Amino acid sequence: MKRIAIVVALAVVALAAVWYFTRPVPIAVALVTVERGPVAATVANTRAGTVDACRRAGLSPASGGQIARLPVIDGERVVAGQLLLELWNEDLKAELTLGDRDARASRSRAREACITAAVAKRDAERLMQLRDERLASEEAADQAEGRAESTAAGCTAAEDATRVAEARVDVTRTHLERTQLRAPFAGVIAEINGEVGEFVTPSPVGIPTPPTVDLIDASCLYISAPIDEVDAPRMSEGLPARISLDAFPNRVFPGHVRRVAPYVLDQEKQARTVEIEAVFDERADTLRLPTSVILPDKTVYVLDGATNRISARGVETGIANWEFTEILGGVAAGDRVVSSIDREGVVDGALVTPE
Repeated sequence: MKRIAIVVALAVVALAAVWYFTRPVPIAVALVTVERGPVAATVANTRAGTVDACRRAGLSPASGGQIARLPVIDGERVVAGQLLLELWNEDLKAELTLGDRDARASRSRAREACITAAVAKRDAERLMQLRDERLASEEAADQAEGRAESTAAGCTAAEDATRVAEARVDVTRTHLERTQLRAPFAGVIAEINGEVGEFVTPSPVGIPTPPTVDLIDASCLYISAPIDEVDAPRMSEGLPARISLDAFPNRVFPGHVRRVAPYVLDQEKQARTVEIEAVFDERADTLRLPTSVILPDKTVYVLDGATNRISARGVETGIANWEFTEILGGVAAGDRVVSSIDREGVVDGALVTPE
């Protein structure tokens, strides 16, 4: 019995030794945490872009004349419909006053004519009733009916004359408005080419002249920039952009591409570019991982903190550069991902220990 106990003890020791020397050894791995931050795949334009306004209008009066009022100055903010410039128009204002008074007189004459027509109609109706009762002659009834029709026509003619007079007032008012320049939208006065007392004339056909007032909508700005033709396939609407301006050397403004020209510009020999438009915006940080931790098949090794084992998980990626890649799906913020993917033994299901 003692011999059997010794044999059993030796067998247990042997099995323990086998297990100890063959047990899986955790692999030391480096980890990174899925976090939020900016990601950019940079394509730089080789020529300087231009800051433009989404709305910009070079305004000039519709008719020529002498500047009588100029109630705005360079750099002033104006609202839609605000008067920017007015030419001398005293003659048109006098015509408008005359037209208003003529229209008022026409309305009075029309009212008089229509009252007369109403009285004549009632007289004709009474005489026709008396005629039916053989208390008035046929001739008197016919005459009353004729006067009623005549005065009714006079009422209609007077009302038509009133409408003509009112239309004449509208025509004069339109001519008057052609001497006034008003802001078509809210914005900033960039430049005024003219002074009170100077004469302005409309631009001849085919000959461009500076606008009298240059109005810019500063609430919406965009960048127009040339991109080399070789980078054109990487351009698409909606791509995020980083905009730097010489006036702000230490700042980068977020934006996105809103338009890519469907043609190539050939401005210089062997220099072909595609014009893009980028607008400013406030782009939120995106979910990202270091590009080096993502395998070619777009999988990563995610650590299960409960078992200390790693599992391969596919991820959906967005834009990327050599440092970071945008993560659109597959992992969540806070997940811990193996960064030392080139170490021996780092495979799906491996037991690991974080460094």
